[in-house]
Amino acid sequence: MFDCGKIAIIGGGSWATAIAKIVVGHTHHIGWYMRRDDRIEDFRRLGHNPAYLVSVRFNMDEIDFSSDINKIVDNYDTLVFVTPSPYLKNHLKKLKTRIKDKFVITAIKGIVPDENLVCSEYFHQVYDVPHENLACIGGPSHAEEVALERLSYLTIGCVNTEKAKAFADLIASDYIKTKTSTDVIGIEYSSVLKNVYAIAAGICSGLKYGDNFQSVLMSNAVQEMNRFMNVVHPIERAIIDSVYMGDLLVTGYSNFSRNRTFGSMIGKGYSVKSAQIEMEMIAEGYFGTKCMKEINRHMHVNMPILDAVYNILYERISPQIEIKLLTDSFR
Repeated sequence: MFDCGKIAIIGGGSWATAIAKIVVGHTHHIGWYMRRDDRIEDFRRLGHNPAYLVSVRFNMDEIDFSSDINKIVDNYDTLVFVTPSPYLKNHLKKLKTRIKDKFVITAIKGIVPDENLVCSEYFHQVYDVPHENLACIGGPSHAEEVALERLSYLTIGCVNTEKAKAFADLIASDYIKTKTSTDVIGIEYSSVLKNVYAIAAGICSGLKYGDNFQSVLMSNAVQEMNRFMNVVHPIERAIIDSVYMGDLLVTGYSNFSRNRTFGSMIGKGYSVKSAQIEMEMIAEGYFGTKCMKEINRHMHVNMPILDAVYNILYERISPQIEIKLLTDSFR
């Protein structure tokens, strides 16, 4: 039976904090890489993350903090990456330690900009991590609800089912239900696309489209997601599973969704830059939209919602005009 060994969290945001809470609740020890020493000092002093999910308390005796990513990678067996995708490359550039023999889990619901690769493929192609040592965490999982211990369902994807089950069993609890999948690529692409569609839902909300239309938008979004994944990774999958459609729905509808919030601001008339400044948090879908548009130039999948969001965010086409054109294409 595979043993996950000593587990470390790489990243310091809200989802990283929620995953750290889940893991340390079972293992009572984690390594935790954060890039800023002042943030680590404040965390130790306060007993909670000073910037995210401040209500979640931690026992400082159970956490080995470090701003040195090489120290953490050296000392831990399983590495859970939870950094915003635009910053992943910069963190990894500091690596002098090989990670190909580590169990690498990505909880990053984004894509690596410039490379246009989902995170597991980036680790595989650039850092030679074999597919059997790569996993992902997917499913409808707002960090805020996990922090409040509200019932959530997570899927652990890995081509090595024994490793997927080992980590799934390790994090399961009364409020975290887990299952496994071998569809790593599908889970990662759906995690990218659902952020794009949540921005679309937010834009429509900002433009005062109602619930009736939002349901049609989400119905078309899940079909669009399915078309793309059947081209990029054609395996048998049930798109209605919680790791695909469930994650799409919660990100498209929830007030916790930063991508929906970002889109809503755009629909209300904010510029992209002003919306980003006011949010003070990363909306992964902004970067994911551009990456997915570039990827689809080679795939040629019919993706009108992706195209509409791209045109609004990057071509500065009026949201009113672009969404009206989109509505005319729906049935």
